[in-house]
Amino acid sequence: MTTIDHQQIQKAERLTDAFRIFNQLSENLAISYQSLEEQVTRLTQELAAARSERVTTLIEKERLASRFQQILAALPAAVIILNAFGQVIDCNNHAIDFLGEPLIGQEWQVVMSKSLLAVQGSPCERQLKDGRKISITRNLLSNGNDAEQIILLSDISELRSLQDLLAQQNHLSAMGEMVASLAHQVRTPLATALLYASQMSKPTLAEHKRLQFSQKILERLSYLERQINDMLIFAKQGRLAMQSFSLRTLLLKAGESMESFSGSYKSLIQLDNDMLIGNEDALYGAVMNLLNNAAESGADKINLNVLQGHEQSVRIEIEDNGPGIEADRLVKVFEPFYTTKSHGTGLGLAVVDSVVKAHNGSIICKSVKDRGTAFILTLPGINQYGLGLSTASFNSEKNNEAI
Repeated sequence: MTTIDHQQIQKAERLTDAFRIFNQLSENLAISYQSLEEQVTRLTQELAAARSERVTTLIEKERLASRFQQILAALPAAVIILNAFGQVIDCNNHAIDFLGEPLIGQEWQVVMSKSLLAVQGSPCERQLKDGRKISITRNLLSNGNDAEQIILLSDISELRSLQDLLAQQNHLSAMGEMVASLAHQVRTPLATALLYASQMSKPTLAEHKRLQFSQKILERLSYLERQINDMLIFAKQGRLAMQSFSLRTLLLKAGESMESFSGSYKSLIQLDNDMLIGNEDALYGAVMNLLNNAAESGADKINLNVLQGHEQSVRIEIEDNGPGIEADRLVKVFEPFYTTKSHGTGLGLAVVDSVVKAHNGSIICKSVKDRGTAFILTLPGINQYGLGLSTASFNSEKNNEAI
């Protein structure tokens, strides 16, 4: 075999191998293409299913959103949505009815200052310009510093009217009880005073007896005055004329009234602010009511402590070492006409409670049987009304006072 023939045979073999490799690659390519077609078909089906599920979800969300919008519109309350910056981003029609429009994009604090008036003694209530009263509820829609907030404004005008009507009916009922007890409470001391007065007109009456009868008449008339003042204040139900006055002057006057107390009377006064806003006569009557109750309970030691509290509020504590009050009676001490005294109307502590509430304050009673009683009054300081301050700090004891 010649060299040329051998080269031709090798070339034919290489060509055969190339065709074989080409056929194998073509077969592999066909298989890969078929697999790719199957993957494309499967992915297309999955995409179609996902698209169908998404469309179904969107339709359900739109249905729920429409339902929520209907519920939001039908709610008998104003709903306002705020973003993290305190701006209104959504609201219902009731919100526009309550606050006016436009609201979207407005600062909530600005809207409140323009449309909502504060209600004294009710921090969660506001009054609209048309006189309606509403309650305010605020909640976060999610946790975090950038959380949106939802504000709910509910019209409580009818509820407040019913509550006021009920309070008025209760007050009228209490007034009826007061009138029923008035005759007995006035008649007895008045008859005693008239008896002593008739004896004083006798020319043969000794001078020391005349002085004694005069003192008895003054005691009975003072008692009548206290009863009538209590009834008048109770009838006013906290509607008192308010003005600034010196607490120091009031306490000095109370101390002077305790000079006839046979036991130990001490006061400790520590104030940065000597002034209060309120009704001086009514508050003096309340303090004296508590002091007189302590003296009449049989206590031989009474302490009056007055301290400056949080935000210049005034804390008045009246403590005695008397017989104390039983636990079952303690919960009733501020109820009108509840009394254990044979000669009392039961209005004293009810009037004290009414006066303290009229001053936007609070009062609590603490007592332990056979260990004494303490009444604690908390009143707002004058600086909470934006007025000036003065200073008073003194200690006093009966018949030995230093200021």
